[in-house]
Amino acid sequence: MHLIFLIVNLLLLLYFAWGAIYQFCFSLAGLFYQPLRNIAFPAPSDIQAFKHIRVYIPAYREDAVILHSSREARKQQYPESRFEVEVIADQLQEGTLEALRKLGIKVTPVHFEKSTKSKALNFALQATSEEPDIAVILDADNIMAPDFLRRVNYHFHHGVQVLQGQRAAKNLQTGMAMLDAASEYANNHILCRGHRVLGLSARLAGSGMAFSYPLFKTAMAGIDVVGGFDKALEMYCTQHRIDMVYDELAIVYDEKVSASASFARQRSRWIAAQFDFAKQYIPKSLPALFRGNVDFFNKAIQMALPPRLLLPGLLFIGALINWIFGTSLAWFWTLAFVVNVASYLLALPSFVFSFKNLHLWLQIPVAFWATLKAMMRMKEARKKFIVTPKTVVHPNPDQT
Repeated sequence: MHLIFLIVNLLLLLYFAWGAIYQFCFSLAGLFYQPLRNIAFPAPSDIQAFKHIRVYIPAYREDAVILHSSREARKQQYPESRFEVEVIADQLQEGTLEALRKLGIKVTPVHFEKSTKSKALNFALQATSEEPDIAVILDADNIMAPDFLRRVNYHFHHGVQVLQGQRAAKNLQTGMAMLDAASEYANNHILCRGHRVLGLSARLAGSGMAFSYPLFKTAMAGIDVVGGFDKALEMYCTQHRIDMVYDELAIVYDEKVSASASFARQRSRWIAAQFDFAKQYIPKSLPALFRGNVDFFNKAIQMALPPRLLLPGLLFIGALINWIFGTSLAWFWTLAFVVNVASYLLALPSFVFSFKNLHLWLQIPVAFWATLKAMMRMKEARKKFIVTPKTVVHPNPDQT
């Protein structure tokens, strides 16, 4: 029994320490990221300088927010003749559909026995013969910064095929929302800033994304997943050596969850997708690594990382148990915990450390427990799409 404990203890340490070191390396690299400023945008009269963009907004039973976000989507600093907004309406009310059409929004109604974003997007992609140059993907609650499409246009004129903008919080009203916003900020820092500095592709976040339309249509045709279609796109792009670029100043405001129940629902979807992709793609990524495709290998092993919100808690518990039992690995557990905490100190936004936001730290045990519950619900998340309730929230640019 003692030998089994030692082996399990060592294996868990190796796994969690790998997660801590991986996160620390990219957190440190993220400090050297330089945002692209002072872009020279074309004059509005130079119509040929603006690529044709279609903004897709899949909306599943999200009548409460879709009218507001669609109205805001039309307010881009971009020639009206060169972009359009299409809502993929999955089980929206008839009154909502009619109101969207009056706003000049293209509405594509869909209805599936089991709804997913990948099904909705594929239906819309196959339902049109008029193909734009660029596809932009938003969530139903997202609000684009006024210059978002102009920045997208700039990148695609300079050879970019896939772009991830910064998803910034538009609500910080509750401690849980602030914690969710801090987590998003850390994701941007580690998986976007840090990766770009080290020459690797940024993550795709599921919204605030832009793709070359032919590439997006081809990639989506092979994707039919309950959750994590963005991760499937990451795998497709890196397998085909397509670089995924990040622009921190191309901002999309995203509503953060305000209650622990919603937090758990959301994380169950994400964690289930993450581990499913790890199982599917790590075996494929090893031969690719020997062929020089480091990007694909990195994305595949990224899927096997311990959940970021659980890792510090698990390392702390592991260190505590090892000190209590006086094992020879106690110092190594402690060092891994310190490295993990250091990575958060590098990656988290400044508002986390403000005295007036000390109540945010009280949400950490709640989030830890919610993430554990999320892991228990992974089986359910694999079978059906779990929607996160949203409300109309007006973004505050100062929160970026």
